[in-house]
Amino acid sequence: MIPGDTQIRISLGAIGANMDALQRLIGPDVAIMAVVKANGYGHGAAEIAPTLLRHGAVYLAVARMEEALPLWQAYPDAPLFVLGRTPDGQLEEAVKNRITLTVFSLQQALLLNEIAGKMGKTACIHLKVETGFNRLGTDNVEELAAILQLPHLYAEGIYSHLALLDRAHDEAQLQRLLNTADALEKTGHHFRYRHIADSISAVDYPDFRLNMVRPGAVLYGMKGFESNALQPRPALTFQTRITRLRDLSPGEGVGYDLAWQAARPSRIAALPVGYADGYPRCLGGKGYVTVRGVKCPLVGIMCMDQCVADVTDVPGVQEGDPVILYGDGTNNTLSIAEAASLAGTNKNELLARLSARPARIYED
Repeated sequence: MIPGDTQIRISLGAIGANMDALQRLIGPDVAIMAVVKANGYGHGAAEIAPTLLRHGAVYLAVARMEEALPLWQAYPDAPLFVLGRTPDGQLEEAVKNRITLTVFSLQQALLLNEIAGKMGKTACIHLKVETGFNRLGTDNVEELAAILQLPHLYAEGIYSHLALLDRAHDEAQLQRLLNTADALEKTGHHFRYRHIADSISAVDYPDFRLNMVRPGAVLYGMKGFESNALQPRPALTFQTRITRLRDLSPGEGVGYDLAWQAARPSRIAALPVGYADGYPRCLGGKGYVTVRGVKCPLVGIMCMDQCVADVTDVPGVQEGDPVILYGDGTNNTLSIAEAASLAGTNKNELLARLSARPARIYED
């Protein structure tokens, strides 16, 4: 099918460059578990997977088995990791497809061990330790030690997740993880990987890198860290085209409730994009798009499938002109970071909410 006017263009070159830059920063002895949950933060997990693997990703991490299985079907040899708790009914599928799981319950570990044993396989797992985030994981060292004794499980790694409240709290969490890992290794088990750092801590906290990091947003060009040691390149451009131009007299309104009314003779542009595409409804009346290098305010109430921009100040504007919805922040384009600020949310939510409807176009 020929793509429509509303498209999300992805630079695979930028993603690869971000991977390379991060690897140079953390050094060759630290492995990268590339996080591709939420459809690769809206970039298309299956389509970006080869680039991430080619640039050194040791694992591709997702949140659920529902995200892992399509990747396994596309790339049966790709190393896949599930960050969330896998329902018991999906354990057999995970073992069959050699998908590495997060485990923190002895009860589930016993079931997984039984399933793997009946299949004549060894299930690969990473133990998740509760260190103060209070979401998933356990701080019961005896229970974790019991999991290590199960014959059909291989505990390849041990990890936790930072709350990122402040340096002191983060350091306390790191120490809890290390204390737990050290205590378990005294039983004779060796963990191949220890990991706690996400994108932010992997850049800002060199001593938190251990021997594996779990970057997500930074791979797609999002900068949430304070350090200037890494300047990632945004990989995504969200764009559309003007479908209709109309001239309004002062006092004429636009859209539902005529919430915006022209204060001067105005030219408005209808755009074939709305909140069903993942474009935040609250940007109506707050955000802007870029046409011919000019910032054009979004006016009126955002619709499910369309929105309207005021293009009065764009010289020579025509129907069919390209429109940048999200850019890299240069040339008067709205960056994901600025859009998130206007929408009262964070960058990751804006990326994750991008729907499947806009075609993804991949470029080198």
